[in-house]
Amino acid sequence: MIIKNIEQKIKLTLIVSIGSFLTALLLAGGAFYYSYQLVQQSRKQIYVLDGNVPVLVRQTDMDVNREVEYKSHINLFHLLFFTLPPDDEFMQHNIAKSMYLIDQSGLTEYNNLKEKGYYNAVLASSATLSIQCDSIHLELNERKFTFYGTQRIERETSILKRQLITTGRFRDVPRSDNNPHGCLITNWKTVLNKDLESITKRRF
Repeated sequence: MIIKNIEQKIKLTLIVSIGSFLTALLLAGGAFYYSYQLVQQSRKQIYVLDGNVPVLVRQTDMDVNREVEYKSHINLFHLLFFTLPPDDEFMQHNIAKSMYLIDQSGLTEYNNLKEKGYYNAVLASSATLSIQCDSIHLELNERKFTFYGTQRIERETSILKRQLITTGRFRDVPRSDNNPHGCLITNWKTVLNKDLESITKRRF
C-alpha cells in the first residue's frame, strides 16, 4: 500500500510539474507576444515638431491607402494627357509629365494622335480641352482598371461633350518626384470616345 501511495504521489507530482511548466510557457509566450505588439505600435508613433511643439502622429502601412493611390494615379494621368489648352508649350509640358506615369502604350497613343494632326487642330481652332473623371473601376486581383470620364471641348462657337472610356493595367514601381504614387499604367487603350452633346454658344 505504501509503495502504491508513493507511486501515485510521484505521478501526481509529475502531472502538476508538467502542468505548471506548460502554464508558465503559455504565460511567457503571451507576455512576449503582448510586449512585441506594444513595441510595434510604439514604432508607428512618431513625434513631429510643429514649430517648437511636438505633435504625436501615427505611421500607417502603405497598403492601407493603396487603392486610393491607384485611383489618384490613374486620374492624374488622364488629367495631364487630356487637358489641352491652345498653348503648345503648356500642352507639351502636361504630356511630358504624363509619360512618367505610363509605359510605352502612352507614347504610342501620343504619336498616333500627333500623326493624325490632333494637336495641331487644337492649336489652330483655339480649342480648350479638359476632362472630368466620372468613376474609376479597379480589379485589384488582376491589376486592371477602367476609367470613365467626360471630355469637354470648348471652341469659340460651341462646346462639345464626349464620353471617354479607357482601360489598362497597373503595377507598382519605386516612388519618385515624377511618379509620387509608385504606380505605372500599362497596356493602356481607349475603348470608347463618342459625342454626348454639342452646345452652340450665343452670338452677340
